[in-house]
Amino acid sequence: MRITRIALALALMGGSAFAGEDIQALKAEVRRLAQRLEVLENHNQDMERALASDRVSEKEPEMATRLKAVEIQTLSMRKQARQIESLEGITVGASLTGVMQSAIAGGTASGERETLANYRGDVSVTLPGGEIGNTDGQIFAHLRLGQGEGVRLLPTYTGTPNSTAFRVGSVAADDSFGILAQAWYQLKVPLLDGQGSKTSAREHLHITFGKIDPFVFFDQNAAADDESSKFLNNVFVHNPLLDSGGDIGADLYGFAPGAILQYRNERDKGAEWGTSLGLFGTAGNRTANGANFGRGLGSPLIILQAQSAARFNYLPGNYRAYLWRNGRGVGYDNAERHHVGFGVSADQKVADDLTLFGRYGHQLRGNVRFDRALTAGAELTGGPWKRAADSLGFAVGALRTSRRFRNDSLVIDANGDGIADFGYQASGSEEQLELYYRYRVNSRFELTPDIQWIRRPGADGAAQAITVAGLRAKVGF
Repeated sequence: MRITRIALALALMGGSAFAGEDIQALKAEVRRLAQRLEVLENHNQDMERALASDRVSEKEPEMATRLKAVEIQTLSMRKQARQIESLEGITVGASLTGVMQSAIAGGTASGERETLANYRGDVSVTLPGGEIGNTDGQIFAHLRLGQGEGVRLLPTYTGTPNSTAFRVGSVAADDSFGILAQAWYQLKVPLLDGQGSKTSAREHLHITFGKIDPFVFFDQNAAADDESSKFLNNVFVHNPLLDSGGDIGADLYGFAPGAILQYRNERDKGAEWGTSLGLFGTAGNRTANGANFGRGLGSPLIILQAQSAARFNYLPGNYRAYLWRNGRGVGYDNAERHHVGFGVSADQKVADDLTLFGRYGHQLRGNVRFDRALTAGAELTGGPWKRAADSLGFAVGALRTSRRFRNDSLVIDANGDGIADFGYQASGSEEQLELYYRYRVNSRFELTPDIQWIRRPGADGAAQAITVAGLRAKVGF
């Protein structure tokens, strides 16, 4: 061995300087050193052979096994980092909502007590939509499925006491039903003043087009706009003139093709403001129409909204005002006319646990059953009773009969002049009340008992008040 020869040479060279026992001790020490060096060299050779293979064996040196483990872990982390990078900007949401409701016999169309159940599932995906200079794109898709109808009431101004019901009458009761509810593309354009980057921009234009739920962008409300977790009665979910009254003009499921131009100013934190202009295809009174891609987008729904955030005692609030014109509005006589109206929607937190909300709608043009709508209420979170994830909601509403419908509801079509006999005299207002308690079972599961009361349904003073009780269950992420 090369190391042994070196050791012997060193011993011989030192022979003249030491004598006897000292030389023997030195030789022994050199031999021990040479043996240790030989062991280390053999160990290094074993390490090199072990590291030359990607396989891990229990017969390999412990250090080689550890190094391989570290290498494998590093490669795994790099792979995960690449996967995370490829998924960056992708968000997925899903929920399943089920409702069981019961209505008293005097308030149902069948004249008997009705208890019905339904479910609705929603899956949404948001994807990066590419870049054009400083402009970012975003793709949004929303799938909806469901089965079961809500309870069928006597004629009311209330669109439905169960806004989660999704199946329509043309679908067999035994069939689940699913659609591509929304599919739209949005461009976010930063407005730069020649300095800074798009990440520092505080003003943006949003350009959106595709198949859209108009209420995602208009008439929003923090305390009353989600039937899957807040109020179920349709008059409290959106502005009643647009939704229950039908002026939104969307298809049977509440969606329509359209385009939206938005301006957002976020320079002042807590006082952000913006404007939005939307154009949507309308259904009118025809089976094939602009809302379901059956016809062109002529005579669209045009809606213009201004919105602003505000602070009350340092607590956040949102205020929106909007004006709409539906070129194919359908009246109570089933005739198409231009409908025009305006509305406001506001939500304001007045305490850490209490949010107040209100909506008002006013019809300016069109033959509609009710031409004024006022809804208001509150949402109280469960902080005071140590259930911060729970909430208690309460709302009241009044829908005022239009003068034209009040007069026409008295007319009997005895002469065959085409004026319908509505069977009763409508006057005054229909009034609604809803109370719910949302109980958070865990981070994915909620249970919500709900009760509704509808007084003077259809603004018929002789009609019995309707009581609807229900239970909603929701799971989702």
